[in-house]
Amino acid sequence: MGKLVALTLLGAGLALIGERLMTLRERTNAYREVEPVEPQNCHLIEGVENGSEDIDILPRGLAFISSGLKYPGMPNFAPDEPGQIFLMDLNEQNPRVQALNISDGFDKASFNPHGISTFIDKDQIVYLYVVNHPHMESTVEIFKFEEQQRFLVHLKTIKHELLKSVNDIVVLGAEQFYATRDHYFTNFFLVLLEMVMDLRWTYILFYSPREVKVVAKGFSSANGITISPDKKYIYVADILDKNIHVMKKHDNWDLTQLKVIQLGTLVDNLTVDPDTGDVLAGCHPNAIKLLMYNTEDPPGSEVLRIQNALSEKPRISTEYANNGSVLQGSSVASVYQGKLLIGTVFHKALYCVL
Repeated sequence: MGKLVALTLLGAGLALIGERLMTLRERTNAYREVEPVEPQNCHLIEGVENGSEDIDILPRGLAFISSGLKYPGMPNFAPDEPGQIFLMDLNEQNPRVQALNISDGFDKASFNPHGISTFIDKDQIVYLYVVNHPHMESTVEIFKFEEQQRFLVHLKTIKHELLKSVNDIVVLGAEQFYATRDHYFTNFFLVLLEMVMDLRWTYILFYSPREVKVVAKGFSSANGITISPDKKYIYVADILDKNIHVMKKHDNWDLTQLKVIQLGTLVDNLTVDPDTGDVLAGCHPNAIKLLMYNTEDPPGSEVLRIQNALSEKPRISTEYANNGSVLQGSSVASVYQGKLLIGTVFHKALYCVL
């Protein structure tokens, strides 16, 4: 009798795991091939070779680009090189990237930048907030940008017990931000189990020097985050659920979900077009190709534009799509006065004039 019970339980467990694995393949778009949509006036950005995971463009056209992310399970073409922050002036006729030097005293050797966000204070001083994974931990680094010298002065490292597996960040004020946690576990094999079982234990965190709290939870994998131009709404990508959550921001910093926009592709980082308020999403058309990297069949890239995100029927259009022959593993897209930058997790970056 005991053997029968054990075999029954084993069979049920294997059946559950098999069903979950099949579901995961569907959720990761394992069988999808992207149809090309490529603007004519695009070229790869010289000097960006090891990723451009996140991009934040200042109102006056200076673009910050995080590069060199080392992320468990993701390809990396330069594992021994530290991460960098690049600067690109989109006002120039032929913009080029420049690696920004960082002040002494900051551990540059373990710099592993992920999501980034900028803040401009009342004196027009620019601060760059960077999600960092030194030694695979999670911190938020605050830098002051010295524009004349094209230099980053490290001011502070923020650590907190709730700042685990941090993916992206959107700054709300001086040392105030929302941050997303993309996985509950930090061990790679437990992360895989978390994905297979769809545990939905990830969340959005609010941080300030006075208060740190979870303000929204229940995501499969909370990823990119950004804010509407009027500062009233927060947009959050759930990469494994292939959707964007539209959240209302309250005076106490709590978030209330208003709606969910399904996209059918794995949504990474989000930005907002400053001229239209449209949401731009850097997406992964097929995540299996990303996780099981093959140079003969590389992961593609996809950028979607969501117009009227707050309406009952947002309009979704494809801004860019490529099968990996040009750009692999797109993670972000950002626009400035008709110019489009597309970044990737580990590959190159693309510049387009629309």
